[in-house]
Amino acid sequence: MRKIFERPQSLKKTPFRYCPGCGHSLIHKLLAEIVDELGIRERVIGIAPVGCAVFAYDYFNFDMIEVAHGRPPAAATGIKRTLPDRIVFSYQGDGDLAAIGTAEIIHAANRGENITVFFVNNATYGMTGGQMAPTTLSDQRTTTTPKGRDIAMAGHPLHVSEMLATIEGASFIARTAVDSIKNLLNTKKMMKKAIEYQINGKGFGMVEILSPCPTDWGLSPVKALEWLRSRMADVYKLGVIKDKWKGV
Repeated sequence: MRKIFERPQSLKKTPFRYCPGCGHSLIHKLLAEIVDELGIRERVIGIAPVGCAVFAYDYFNFDMIEVAHGRPPAAATGIKRTLPDRIVFSYQGDGDLAAIGTAEIIHAANRGENITVFFVNNATYGMTGGQMAPTTLSDQRTTTTPKGRDIAMAGHPLHVSEMLATIEGASFIARTAVDSIKNLLNTKKMMKKAIEYQINGKGFGMVEILSPCPTDWGLSPVKALEWLRSRMADVYKLGVIKDKWKGV
């Protein structure tokens, strides 16, 4: 039996660059464990985002590519159609997917592309200094909204998962979090299911993962987890939002 702290084979020994309390390192480990458990390391192609996880290709021990900001679903489409036997995923933040990449994610879902998307939502532009993102909460303070997000000026927080769930081509949409052991286990379960759907040719799947950003939120790692539970999870409800193949 593999020990809980054993490094997955699909995760390199390269030290993470992420800030203390950031959720990316946890999500990376879960993803590497899933790839090992499914025995698909030689078939996986991952697409790194522009954002805090821009260096994801330094951490995974399988094929990774880097593409322009917001374009991972378009690149994933080309790779999967050219190499249909590969398992293709994009790993994207809220700025990458929900702002500059809205066209790509919407149309990839609408076409029902047989790819998997991991959408890390920390309600801010993490890498560039903590500016307001499409997912920033109402009244949330950022470097560009020092008095809090004004709905009348900036609009409402964008519920990407609920939006994509209305698209006929989307097969599996879920939202999870990495704020507790229970939610970590559920996140892994949902991520694995999304990849298994791709393996079985069931079409487009996305898992949105609520993740803490203590640095840009101006909170300690512990307080950041509390804020995620009390504020973010109240706005972005956890759960399976769409499962076209449930029970099939």
